[in-house]
Amino acid sequence: MADNKKRKKSNKKDSQLVIRINRKNRDAFITMCEEMDTSAAREIRIFIQAFIKKHSA
Repeated sequence: MADNKKRKKSNKKDSQLVIRINRKNRDAFITMCEEMDTSAAREIRIFIQAFIKKHSA
């Protein structure tokens, strides 16, 4: 059980990334995420994780 607590702490979301994008693209992205029953933040985190995995040596 202690291992699960350590694992959860290491995945803690403790930073923010601020980006500037076109309002039309943002609104379309948010709408699509809502229609797919997901969040924009979740989808961006998934993208970042895949990007890191793909480009890591």
